Amino acid sequence: MRAYSESSQEAVRARDLLKDWAGEGFITAEQYAQMEQETACDLRRTNIFLRIVLFLFTLVIAGAAAGLFFTVFLSRSSEHTTGVFLAFAVFSYAAAELAVSQFHLYRYGIEEALAVCSVAFLWVGIYTGVFGSQLFFSTKTQGAEFLVPAAGAILSLWIWHRFGFHYAFLAAMIFLVRLPGYWTSSHAAQHVIVAALYLLGLIAVVAVRPRHRLTYLNTTYSVTEGLLWLGIYLTINLQLSSLDLAGRWLGDLWPGGMGGGTSAGSEFSKPFYWATFVLIWCWPPIVLARGLRLKDRFVIAAGALAACLTLVTNKPYLGWQRHTWDPMLFGVVLMAVALFIRRWLARGPEKIRQGFTARRLSGKDKLWMDAGIASVGLAAPNIITPSPQPGSADVHFGGGSSGGGGASSDF
Repeated sequence: MRAYSESSQEAVRARDLLKDWAGEGFITAEQYAQMEQETACDLRRTNIFLRIVLFLFTLVIAGAAAGLFFTVFLSRSSEHTTGVFLAFAVFSYAAAELAVSQFHLYRYGIEEALAVCSVAFLWVGIYTGVFGSQLFFSTKTQGAEFLVPAAGAILSLWIWHRFGFHYAFLAAMIFLVRLPGYWTSSHAAQHVIVAALYLLGLIAVVAVRPRHRLTYLNTTYSVTEGLLWLGIYLTINLQLSSLDLAGRWLGDLWPGGMGGGTSAGSEFSKPFYWATFVLIWCWPPIVLARGLRLKDRFVIAAGALAACLTLVTNKPYLGWQRHTWDPMLFGVVLMAVALFIRRWLARGPEKIRQGFTARRLSGKDKLWMDAGIASVGLAAPNIITPSPQPGSADVHFGGGSSGGGGASSDF
């Protein structure tokens, strides 16, 4: 049921581990060369930069092909729009399967973009079939509207299972968020339904995962479990998942827009609102305990992020005034906690406590840090390299009578 054989996936995993070990000096060059030959596979791979370029390039080609087809053949009629979009979805998925089975592409960008296009074309095709040509703004109700997010979620889950793309599972979670809106108008019920769906998925992953602890699927289930833990938290945190989130937070983050944060409470009953407040404080310790017990960095990261979001949304939940210095104090607390944990681990025997260490054991950590720094530099270049400040027109240097070393002002 999976596009790649188990032996190929294990070989890829082993080669990645070999690169990390060789980069950190855990094995010699001779050992690396010998083990690399033993883990050879026929899958074609590329680096992350070319992978992104090929992904975007394939998306552009697929979108341009669809646009050209509509312009040439459907310029005067749109009655076959649904069928054309569904046909493009089938062709895109078939091309992704062909790229994997015949050309052995693995995380190459091309097959990933084709799989993404199949989901997008399917979603647009079903949407136009249900709502007609009024995309995104239709208010028609025909009883089958839930098929739109349901189809996107099902295909995304299949692509996650078939190809192992982590972001496909995230896309399925996003599609599920829209599903309860077609069943009930109660915002509280919608939150409960989404949380229940995520909880069912989490139970399934937790039940299946122990069988794959020592296989290549462990990483896949680790990321999936982390996403589900975090998804449940985001669903029950009403300050993050309420409908007027963007307007309320963007308006409150700037000077002059500071205010109370209880506007989300008007959408829900008081018992439900305060029950979620209790849950957002109980949920992060549960996630962290699970991650620490399994020594799973993705689950630990999900728990740590949930804990940070709980601290950030505590004031809005309680309706307290927020201040401009709150982010600064929060950053100081995070740095203090990080330094304390690092020094506590460093004081253990051989800098290890209960199987945890602050030392870098893999080159991936440095790679992620470099990528993060580069992303920050691209997103906000003026933070790292301030732009030159223009000189003031009011500043004039008067004529001095002498220059340096006794020279005149004309020197």
